[in-house]
Amino acid sequence: MYVMPRPQVSEDPLYAVRLGLTGMLAYAAIPLLDPALPPIIAALPLGLIAAQRKAFNPVRALAAPIVVIVLVYVMTWFVEQLRPLPVVYVGAMWATYFLAFRVILQTGAPFGMLIVIVAVLMSVMGMHGTATVEAMRDGFVQAALVALVIGPLVYLVLPARTREQHVDEPVPTTGNLEMGAAIRATVLLALSFWLYSVMQPSDMMMAMIAAMVIVFPTRHAVWWEARQRVRATFYGTGVAFVVLGLFTMSAHLLTLLGLIFLAGAYFGSKMFTGRHPSMVYQYAFSVTLSLVAGALSTQDPGYAAFTRLVLTLAGAFSAAFAVALLDAATGWFDDIRRDPGSTPTPPDPQKLEVQ
Repeated sequence: MYVMPRPQVSEDPLYAVRLGLTGMLAYAAIPLLDPALPPIIAALPLGLIAAQRKAFNPVRALAAPIVVIVLVYVMTWFVEQLRPLPVVYVGAMWATYFLAFRVILQTGAPFGMLIVIVAVLMSVMGMHGTATVEAMRDGFVQAALVALVIGPLVYLVLPARTREQHVDEPVPTTGNLEMGAAIRATVLLALSFWLYSVMQPSDMMMAMIAAMVIVFPTRHAVWWEARQRVRATFYGTGVAFVVLGLFTMSAHLLTLLGLIFLAGAYFGSKMFTGRHPSMVYQYAFSVTLSLVAGALSTQDPGYAAFTRLVLTLAGAFSAAFAVALLDAATGWFDDIRRDPGSTPTPPDPQKLEVQ
């Protein structure tokens, strides 16, 4: 699975400032749009914009939000048509997950992750009813439109130094891809029912941290990614508590926007030189945005943030353990089948960043 490399100071010295500005502008859009699910508006634009490296790529900046909008409308129609038939609905969910993971394993490209994100959120929301899935659809569309506006704006104000555009170099997975995709689809289906039973619709963006650990191709990479996601969750939660604590001392929108900007600039600077892979800090900022947006919509922000943290960690570890166990049992991945009795060396974070 392709992982974005670190941003380089020599190529894009304003990346950290741009990251903070992106989060701040996304939050500024929340009171203007008054969305039903604020965490989506807060976190989704960041994920679409922060993934850019080097110079601004207008094709990617425009294509990603448009693809999101198309996918959510397709999945909404899909859910509404099949929801009255529970057995067919569950089977169709599994088939959708299987195809998405098959694309991820075959190509190594991050586009499959976008399919998984939309499929999980829309299908789980479909279990809550038509009104809920349509609210999620509208939230995704609003967030995608916000990203369409913010993406070019932040690069216009804070352009990269280099004019070279980043080119992805995904690495396809080899082995019995159908078995690998089937394992991940089955675990994700079980995780979907867990998300439906224990998490509120407003928590779904946080819940995606649990779902994304299983997209990696081997049990060792899954555990490595699970550790990174959990670490990012702790970092993001810690900064979220700081933001919420300072905001209670001066409960004004400008104060909140300033704190979000500083949090984004901090995590962006850590993406340059932090001792962990750069995506840990990007994930952490997404966690901060989701937690703050979700917590401020409740009467007890501290309890809400703690609950989201516990549920996210439980889902991430459970999914990682299940996938690792099934991968080891089936040996579908070439490296596992080649030497099933060996004890592999844990993946090098720096190498994973450039693969």
